[in-house]
Amino acid sequence: MADTPRIENRKARQYYEFLEFFEAGIALTGPEVKSLREGQVSFGDSFVECRGSEAWVVGMRIAPYARGGYVIQEPDRSRKLLLHRREIHLLETRIEQKGLTVVPVKLYFKHGKVKLEIALARGRKLHDQREELKRRAEARDTERELARG
Repeated sequence: MADTPRIENRKARQYYEFLEFFEAGIALTGPEVKSLREGQVSFGDSFVECRGSEAWVVGMRIAPYARGGYVIQEPDRSRKLLLHRREIHLLETRIEQKGLTVVPVKLYFKHGKVKLEIALARGRKLHDQREELKRRAEARDTERELARG
């Protein structure tokens, strides 16, 4: 079996400071899973929204499976997350109280099931983003120097 991809939302790490992580299942159709195995997913400006007692990931694009046949999939539809009720309630209360948001971080396969790692996050200010980029660039340069050394 081919190596299954681990797809990361790199932009989220740049724009948000992660406070707490959760692992959620995601309700998908068959062609969507096949498309994920090919790595055909884009996080874009996706986020997690709580509606009633359910959590949904909004804005995540899964490209239609090329050999899907007559089954037409809506690539940008909202997809239901499979979380425990107490986890959904915890996310709801934190979002309302502290002005935090929930963003998808990683999409991966675990024991044949698709899992989405989501994070409770606080938005970074522009100067914080610049400092983080500067710190990463310095770390990369030092690694490069050590590799040459």
